[in-house]
Amino acid sequence: MNALGYRRKKLTSSRIIILGFSGVILAGAVLLMIPFSSRAGTVTPFMDALFTSTSAVCVTGLVVHDTGTYWSAFGQLIILILIQIGGMGVITVAVSLAVLSGRKLSLMQRGTMQEAISAPKVGGIVRLTGFIIRTALIIELLGAAALMPVFCRDFGIRGIWMALFHSVSAFCNAGFDLMGGREPFSSLTAYTADPLVNLTVMFLVIAGGIGFLTWDDIRTNRLQFRRYRMQSKVILCTTAVLLALPAAYFYFFEYGELAFGERIFASLFQAVTPRTAGFNSTDLNTLSEAGQAVTAVLMLIGGSPGSTAGGMKTTTAAVLSATAVSTFCREEHAHFFGRRIDDDVVKNAATILLMYLALFFFGGLFISILEGLPVLASLFETASAVGTVGLSLGLTPGLCIASRLILILLMFFGRVGGLTLIFAALSGGRIQVSQLPREKITVG
Repeated sequence: MNALGYRRKKLTSSRIIILGFSGVILAGAVLLMIPFSSRAGTVTPFMDALFTSTSAVCVTGLVVHDTGTYWSAFGQLIILILIQIGGMGVITVAVSLAVLSGRKLSLMQRGTMQEAISAPKVGGIVRLTGFIIRTALIIELLGAAALMPVFCRDFGIRGIWMALFHSVSAFCNAGFDLMGGREPFSSLTAYTADPLVNLTVMFLVIAGGIGFLTWDDIRTNRLQFRRYRMQSKVILCTTAVLLALPAAYFYFFEYGELAFGERIFASLFQAVTPRTAGFNSTDLNTLSEAGQAVTAVLMLIGGSPGSTAGGMKTTTAAVLSATAVSTFCREEHAHFFGRRIDDDVVKNAATILLMYLALFFFGGLFISILEGLPVLASLFETASAVGTVGLSLGLTPGLCIASRLILILLMFFGRVGGLTLIFAALSGGRIQVSQLPREKITVG
């Protein structure tokens, strides 16, 4: 009995989150392996099914087979369900099912839910979960209704399914598409100049990427920006900057060959999609190396905490930027909107940055060595994987098993989160209360 209690204590919130994602990924891989899931009616190799399942649950969008042509309707449905579970969060879905079944949540379950959605407190977590589910479903249905006229025009009755699939994929920042019937791996390149498709997909991506707590602030306080939580203010301001500056870059330096209207939409779309949607409305191979580098940086930053997006998160970039500004101005603490940032938050942000940069660089380096590919192209793929984006220069389908395994691990890491993995691995260790002697060291 004591041993059982000990094991339960060792199963922390971080470990529950990791086990939840791992279980859904493996279940999805098994379902995708069965012959009924592929159009050819053959068994899909385990590594291909595992890669696709990981990409769907981690809402990445990197694929080894074109989703629209390789998978059957059943396989596409499985992928869509995995995307929805991954976007909402495995714990969120599990808690929602438990609440609907009439079960009461324990304090540990509420704490796990709090960590999973980055909620500020345990109180009101059930109400917040209900709000998350309702908000996601309403936005996805509205997005599908907006896309339906265009897709029904182009694909007939199948346009209804395609509108729903792309709406869920966009809101969950997954980047999976069904456009391979026109050209494999073509994404939304056929709709570069279509206002309805561009605006709808961009709205869905941004809506999913700013986080449910931000939407809760918007619902509660409407246009009274001053009453928002500091985190919501930081997220909205950082998101605006990360949309405006890249869009200006892409407009002036990348898409000069396009007509004015197409150029506007292409620039805006390319600023939105790396954070972390994975759709592309133009061929990414036509971007300059500078353009690909800007896209890689955006992919690493990703979306916001408690959202459907991955990456380091906008708040991490904002905290590090504010810390740099405070250092330049010789201020003791970083701050936003008249509020001081705790030193532990700055430490966590620096740790997350270091981990993402290390995984991004070494992952790309190993793939470059294994495949004999250019380093920049390999780094683009690893940035897409660890940022759970899904944009690709076309390298992923041709990679060997070892390189695919690297991308699988990077996608899992990027979706679960670096600190969650660290806390899961190191939880239960002794907390050091003593302090070592201090000595100065010069940096910079």
